[in-house]
This record gives sequence, structure tokens and C-alpha cells, in this order.
Amino acid sequence: MGNTFCFFCGCIQQSNVGVVEKWGRFSRLAQPGFHFFNPLAGECLAGLLSTRICSLDVRVETKTKDNVFVQLLCSIQYRVVKENADDAFYELQNPQEQIQAYVFDVTRAIVPRMNLDELFEQKDHVAKAVLEELAKVMGDYGYSIEHILMVDIIPDPSVRKAMNEINAAQRMQLASVYKGEAEKVLQVKKAEAEAESKYLGGVGVARQRQAITDGLRENILNFSHKVEGASPKEVMDLIMITQYFDTIKDLGNSSKNTTVFIPHGPGHVRDIGDQIRNGLMEASSAQVNLD
Repeated sequence: MGNTFCFFCGCIQQSNVGVVEKWGRFSRLAQPGFHFFNPLAGECLAGLLSTRICSLDVRVETKTKDNVFVQLLCSIQYRVVKENADDAFYELQNPQEQIQAYVFDVTRAIVPRMNLDELFEQKDHVAKAVLEELAKVMGDYGYSIEHILMVDIIPDPSVRKAMNEINAAQRMQLASVYKGEAEKVLQVKKAEAEAESKYLGGVGVARQRQAITDGLRENILNFSHKVEGASPKEVMDLIMITQYFDTIKDLGNSSKNTTVFIPHGPGHVRDIGDQIRNGLMEASSAQVNLD
């Protein structure tokens, strides 16, 4: 239901206030409820004002201290003060235009003193300055400024593109630094792992050779004790020939094996045995000289 009136009476809804005139002059304010008017005495309802909070969006274009043109989108929330509704009714013909004019004036006085980055950081300061100025001015006209929100700051499209490119370049630079550090750590760890692997591989080869040497020594001694008249040299030749034929057998069992012994033949096993024997003797001689 809305506000209903007839010639002698009227009903004013909640959140509204009526302005009553007598012989064309302001008489009183009519609060929400049912009211009687005396037309014989010149009384009539001149108009109604809403006391609800209204919102006005204002778009202001200005430039910053570093010569960047920006658009500020402000949202002003205001209302009529019930006690001063007569001032709001009679003093201002278009309050929205009045509010918009003061927003233009204040923002264009403050923003040119700030850089673009400062404007983004201190937009609440701009909103506070606009609120203080509007509250002081519009209060004389029966309006109360409740809130002012700096909804958005929109720079020129070319400036926005440049800012995004700068931000992207900075992030790429930071990402390159982190990537380089990660690759450095990876290379260091890889080098340490390779060094440790080679060290352990060397230890394994040394132990393998030591085990082979011990095994050969033990076989030679056992064979010499069990077979009378067999010299260590003959036993060594026999072991080498046996290992030679075992190796040939393994090569023959695998079709994918590409290992080739040069020279090839049982007669050359003696030469290989002589080389191993001479190497062992030289190592033993070097060990004696060191002791």
C-alpha cells in the first residue's frame, strides 16, 4: 500500500515524511500515520519525502600527479534527515546534481596530488575527504551523507596494459631466479650423487678384485696340496683355461652378446695368465719395498 490522501485527510506510510503548507507557506512536518487537513484554513499536503537511504553512483575522470588519466567510480549513500525535511524539500531542487558537483570538486582537488600507486593505496583517504566535505555542505540542506565508497579506480587502457606487462615481467624475473636456484641445487646434488656412486663403484671393484685374488690364491694352494707335482704356474694355467671356456660358453648361450676377445684361441690363455701373474708379482714386490 502506498500513501493515500483525500481532500480532508491522508495516510503517510512509514519511511516517509510529509510537508504541510498553510496558505502556501510551510506549516509543519507530517510524520508517518493518519492526518487530517483543514482546507478551509488553507492547509494542504505540499509533498512527500522518503527518509530511506538512497545510493548515487558518480563517475569522475581526472588525472594523477604522474599524468595518468583515471576514472573513479564513487558510490554515495545519503538520506533525508527527518527533523530537517523542510530544508531538503525547499532548499534543493536537484540534490543528486549538487552531490555530484561536490564529488567532482573534491576528487579533482585531491587526486592530482597523488601518484597512481598512491591513489590505489590511499583510495580510502580520498573517500574520507569527499565524505567530510559533503557532510558539511549537504547537512545545511537537510541531507545526511551516510557512506562514501570508492568502488573502482580505472586507469587508461594503455596504462593498465603497461602495468600488467611490468607486473608480468617482474614475476617472470622472480620465477627465473627461483628456477636458476633450483637447477643449481639439482646440479650440485647430481654431482654429489655421481661422485658418491663412482666412489662406491671403485670400492666395489677393489673388493671384487681382492675377492678374485683371494679365490685364485686359495684354489692354487688347494690344488697344489691335492695333486702332487703340480706347480702353481700349471694350476694357474688350468684355472685360466677353465674360465676361458666358461666365458665362451656364456657368450654362445646369448644371441644378443657382442663381446669379442682378440686374440682368440686357447693358446693365448697362457699369455693372459702370464700377464696376470706378472702383475700380481709386481704388486707384491711393490708392497714389500713400501714395507
